[in-house]
Amino acid sequence: MERKNKSCHRHEHPQFRPPPDHPFTHEVHEIRTNFHKNAKKFRYVRMVMLLMLITVFYFLYQFVEVKTIFILLLVFTVMREVGTFFFHHRLEKQILQPIDTLIGGVEDIAKGNYDTVISHPTKNKIQALIAAFNNMARELKKAEEIQKEYEENRKLLIANISHDLKTPITSIQGYMEAILDGVVPEDKTENYFKIIYNNTEYMNRLIDDLFLFSKIDMDKLEYHFEKILIGAFTSDLMEEFAFEFEENNLGFHFKNRLIEDCFVYIDRKRIHQAIQNIIGNARKYGDEQNLALDCELYYYGRDTIELQIKDNGPGISSEKLPYIFNRFYRIEKERTKNLMSTGLGLSIAKELVKAHGGDITVNSMEGVGSCFTIILPIVKEGENK
Repeated sequence: MERKNKSCHRHEHPQFRPPPDHPFTHEVHEIRTNFHKNAKKFRYVRMVMLLMLITVFYFLYQFVEVKTIFILLLVFTVMREVGTFFFHHRLEKQILQPIDTLIGGVEDIAKGNYDTVISHPTKNKIQALIAAFNNMARELKKAEEIQKEYEENRKLLIANISHDLKTPITSIQGYMEAILDGVVPEDKTENYFKIIYNNTEYMNRLIDDLFLFSKIDMDKLEYHFEKILIGAFTSDLMEEFAFEFEENNLGFHFKNRLIEDCFVYIDRKRIHQAIQNIIGNARKYGDEQNLALDCELYYYGRDTIELQIKDNGPGISSEKLPYIFNRFYRIEKERTKNLMSTGLGLSIAKELVKAHGGDITVNSMEGVGSCFTIILPIVKEGENK
C-alpha cells in the first residue's frame, strides 16, 4: 500500500497552500508524529511482554516439579502469543498502515498537493474511507482549477474593460483638444461632434452591458417569470423586429410552425433582450445592404420548443465558433469603426436563456451564414413553478 506518487504529477500552487505556521498544518504533523510514537511503543511493549512470559515459565520449569503441566501451559501461552502477534500484524497492515497513509495524504492536501491519490487492497471499511478521501482530493482539485480559471477570467475582464474604455476616452480627448485649440475647420466640427457622441454612446452601452453581466455573474439579476403562450409572445416580438428591418430595407421573415400553442415560463424582458442581442449581432457583422434573417419557431420533441434565427452573413470559422459565447470575444479582433460591439452581447444572451432552464446553440459556415437556436422547456400540464 502506497500513495501513487509515480503515477501522477503533483502541481503545487502556493496561492492555495496553507503557510508553514498554519495551525492546521501543525495539527496534522503532530497527529502523525504521535501516531508513529504510539505504534512503536505498542510493538516494543508486545515484544517485552512475550520475553517476560518466556522468562517466567523458564524459572517455573526449573523450580517446580510438575513439569509436564508447565510445559503444556508454556506451549499454550506461546501459541497464544504467536496468534496475537499475527493478529496485531494483520491489524497493523489492514488498519494502522492505511490510517497512517490517510494522515500522510491529509498532510499532502494541507501543502496544496491536490493530485494526491492513495490506494490500499483492503476490503474493509477503511477502503470506503480511502475512497472518500480520494473523492475529496478530486473535488478540491476541481475547486482549485475553477478558482484559478475565475481569477484568470477576472484579470482578463479587467484588462478588456480598461482597453475598451481607454480607446474611446482617448479618441474623445483628442477630438476635444482639436476643437478647443481651434484647429478644426468649421465644416468638420459637426463630424467631430458626431464621433464624440458615438464614442460616449459606446461607453454607455459598454457600462450597461458590464453592469448587467456583473449582476448575472453574481446571481443578483432579478427575474419575473410568467406562464405565457410562447407562440403568441414570439409572434408579437418578431413583428417589432420585422418593422425595424423593413424601415432599413432589410429582409426579415418569421414563421410560427407550432401546430398548437404551448406554455413556457419566461421573463419577457430577459428573453426579449436575449433575442435582440442575437439579432443585433447579425446586424453588426452582416451586409448593411443585403442582410436577411429567417426565423422559425417549432417543437423539438415533447419537452422543448426552439426558435431558430438564421442570417445570410459572413459566417463564423470553425476555429472561432467555440468561443463566440465567451465574454469580450469578438470575431473580428479589431473594433468596428462605429463601435457597435462590446463583446458581451452573445455571452449575456446565453446566460439569460440558461437562467430559464434553456440553452443557445449555434451552427455556422463561412460565406453562407449562421444559425442561432434558442431552446426553452415547455410547461407540462399541471406543472407549477
